[in-house]
Amino acid sequence: MRLSFLLSLLPFVAATPTGKRAEPAPILVSRGEAKNLVQDKYIVKFKEGSPLALLEEAFKMLDGKPSTVYSGGAFTGFAGKMSGLVLEAIRHHPDVEYIEQASVMSTQGYVTQSNAPYGPARISHRQRGSNEYVYDESAGAGTCTYIIDTGLDVNHPEFEGRATYLGRYGPGPDYDDCGHGTHVAGIIGSKTYGVAKKTKLYSIKVLSYSASENNCVGDNSYIINAVDAVAADAAKRSCPKGVFVNMSLGGDYTKALNDAVDNLAGKGIFVAAASGNENRDARYVSPASASKACCVGAIDSSDRRYTRSNYGANVDVAAPGVNVISTLPNGRTGSLTGTSMASPHVAGLAAYLAAKDGGSGPGLCSTIQKMATANAIVDQIQGTKNLIAFNGNPRG
Repeated sequence: MRLSFLLSLLPFVAATPTGKRAEPAPILVSRGEAKNLVQDKYIVKFKEGSPLALLEEAFKMLDGKPSTVYSGGAFTGFAGKMSGLVLEAIRHHPDVEYIEQASVMSTQGYVTQSNAPYGPARISHRQRGSNEYVYDESAGAGTCTYIIDTGLDVNHPEFEGRATYLGRYGPGPDYDDCGHGTHVAGIIGSKTYGVAKKTKLYSIKVLSYSASENNCVGDNSYIINAVDAVAADAAKRSCPKGVFVNMSLGGDYTKALNDAVDNLAGKGIFVAAASGNENRDARYVSPASASKACCVGAIDSSDRRYTRSNYGANVDVAAPGVNVISTLPNGRTGSLTGTSMASPHVAGLAAYLAAKDGGSGPGLCSTIQKMATANAIVDQIQGTKNLIAFNGNPRG
């Protein structure tokens, strides 16, 4: 901009019917770091309905033109480099609403985690073999994820203070005596091993170690208690981007548990459920067979079906579930295998997508299916969807 612009503008200002303004138009500065401001470049916003024709006449007197003139209907004004003298003259123009210094913007950043666990790395790439997890920096912020499982070591440093233990239904101690729940929670939302690294984690314990069974068990009446508790607790939480539940547990078909899960999902809460590890049709398993749960099967790092992963039309999508490394109680880490490890990848993915793109509830399972990598499971059982969960990484 040259002084000629200022000289041409002054008679234009004087000729306007409204004359001079009482106060100069404000100069706004976008919030953020000063390094993002573009030196001496400003956006001039004119009042709605202001004629641009007179201003365009002034532009003809310039040796150079403004970088942009806005006249499409959404925004009226122009942008360009301006010296202090020119800027002050424009501030006194009666049709100027405000002036804002231009600032640099960028794509909402994707973060690359190097040497990432293969689970998050796999779901952020179309092809297997990457050791990088690429994800949007929103990372599940604003979401709440409930883990109905064996408890959770809320003091594990990987959870960064985002984990809360809500209580227990059924017998057993009020800590994770199996390690399973802590491992699952880590896949969902831990700092290093998680898919949705900023989600808030809420644990409800329903399974405890049984020496006679040499396994972590709990009856379905207590699991229904937990599902019911999620509905009540979530209503009191601040979860602006949505509520999510992971159920890495199961047993023979039970209508009562399936009804509870479906009713919870009907309240707009996403539920991921492990398909089960019996190498049978998931329609005979609950809560995997609940109609509104997102049922998840497991694959290994070679994109082969986990040999014990349940199958069938009820399985909505697959995710890594073999030798998955994640958090364990007492600040430890370790690897576990099963559809229990696949399901939290999808629960975390649902929370991640909700924070990034909006939307929540059981409909996210269809979104995940549409985004998934198709026909990559090399030995999927016929009649089972051949889909591997994918987070939409634009460079994937």
